[in-house]
Amino acid sequence: MAPLLEVNDLSIGFGNGPSVVDGVSFALNAGETLALVGESGSGKTLSCRSVLRLLPDAAQMRGGSIRFNGAEGAVNLLSLPEKKMRAIRGDRISMIFQEPMRSLSPLHRLGDQVAEVLRLHRNMGRTAAKRAVLEQFEKVGFVDPLRAWKSYPFEMSGGMRQRAMIAMAMVAKPELLIADEPTTALDVTTQAQVLGLIRSLQAETGMGVILVTHDLGVVANMAQRVVVMNKGRVMERGDAQEVLGSPAHPYTAKLFAAAPMIPAVAAPAPASTKPAEDVILDLRDVSKTYTMRAGGWRKPVSVSACQHVDLHLPRGKTLAIVGESGSGKTTCARIAMGAERPDAGGEVLFRPDPAAAPLAVHDLSPTERTAFQRQAQMVFQDPYSSLSPRMRVQQALTEPMEVHNIGTARDRREKAAEMLRWVGLNPDMLGRFPHAFSGGQRQRLSIARALTLDPKLLICDEPTSALDVSVQEQILTLLEDIRDRANLSYLFISHDLAVVARIADEVAVMRAGVIVEQAPPDTLFYNPQHPYTRALIAAQPEPDISRPIDLDLVAKGAGSPMLWPEQFRFEGHHAPALRELEPGHKVRCHA
Repeated sequence: MAPLLEVNDLSIGFGNGPSVVDGVSFALNAGETLALVGESGSGKTLSCRSVLRLLPDAAQMRGGSIRFNGAEGAVNLLSLPEKKMRAIRGDRISMIFQEPMRSLSPLHRLGDQVAEVLRLHRNMGRTAAKRAVLEQFEKVGFVDPLRAWKSYPFEMSGGMRQRAMIAMAMVAKPELLIADEPTTALDVTTQAQVLGLIRSLQAETGMGVILVTHDLGVVANMAQRVVVMNKGRVMERGDAQEVLGSPAHPYTAKLFAAAPMIPAVAAPAPASTKPAEDVILDLRDVSKTYTMRAGGWRKPVSVSACQHVDLHLPRGKTLAIVGESGSGKTTCARIAMGAERPDAGGEVLFRPDPAAAPLAVHDLSPTERTAFQRQAQMVFQDPYSSLSPRMRVQQALTEPMEVHNIGTARDRREKAAEMLRWVGLNPDMLGRFPHAFSGGQRQRLSIARALTLDPKLLICDEPTSALDVSVQEQILTLLEDIRDRANLSYLFISHDLAVVARIADEVAVMRAGVIVEQAPPDTLFYNPQHPYTRALIAAQPEPDISRPIDLDLVAKGAGSPMLWPEQFRFEGHHAPALRELEPGHKVRCHA
């Protein structure tokens, strides 16, 4: 039987330069998952986009063929007329794109965008399409599918937008699904559920899947065959068991060595009953409620983003907040930065120096706020959007110093060059624009920009989630080195427990706006108590084909609080108190 998709000797280039995809070949059978693995810039995405003929205008198809043997017969996708190609895109072949904010229209509601696929390719009426979309939204993990239907992309978190993107690609039940880093922006519990959803749809329809990823744990849980790419060429290919079990190429072995994993902990962290005296950032009873418009004559809806959050960050330490998308992590970070005001009764205190009096962040005068913003900086999740495409690197790095009237133009340029050296980049790059850098390099630029003001507090919002494993390893090493060198304090937001285990001194696990467990990493991984914490640990994919994700355990912990064991169970917003079960280990449970 012929493969569902055959890619033979594919070569793609730009201008007069060498081919960036050079002689790539692979085949995919119906019902099978093929993983394309490699670092940023290896040619994975370009190879996949060529299947749908969605290459940039400047790209040159220099050779090769792509044959699709679908239910309606075999076709060469590269020579197919554009009208017939449009009928295939989004229907028989779908793609989940990596950057949902760029792939979704900001002018249309999510429900209408997903339903458009069914109206175009299935001629469905509005009512039937809405019913199918709401069912798909529920499958990809939306707690309130109807609210998601009515929302615009900018009203949702990055993980929520990615769920909508996945729903759009899967709602028509395609014969071939191309998933380009489909779970990068998702928390591990949702990732596990989405991977399970893809597998169940495969079993139901015989769909083939090309999975583009840098996460070897995802590969181990999903793929039957693996193709490893580097610099546009295939380094290694074969059955997943062989490639993951005993990689033959040094490049594959290097990727394995860089993969983050939750450590095996032999003992809990030493108990400490003495509270930290030098706290640089203090969140006290912080809650935040948003009012969402309901449309028409209906009453606005109140949404609680976080409730009664108490967090204390000692100077020179790293406090990590972990949880799924929509759990309130970023809201807490924005409140800590002063970008959002907490509900009445909550306060944020910042102590710039050990001997200084604490400052109430949300009651600062304009002069005090300017001083605070110089001492507290933020590194954002998306390195592509956090730098202006119109500003050269030198302008991007010197702008914060200009705003705060620091130094002369020469001083600012020298400081910018020094910060580039700090993050492992060459000062000769100051004249370039952001588009000339890879994702990992742009994240380094974002960190350098935050460091130009010599801050004392750095808030990192998912700083490594969009990066491949080797670059992620470099960025974490860089953050640790800078923290120790400059005595920085980090509030580190993440959904990845393996990353948190590497960098954090204390971990707070959030779910649905409340902290459900808090402890040092060793204690948390040695003796996790809350069902949601256990689900997070169980959902962490490992690059070991013999240790698949336990979807049942994930579903129990990540499901409704009404289904949790009685000690932790609650209904609505009436969660039990956060209790200290042992010194330094707090769990939200009934007495």
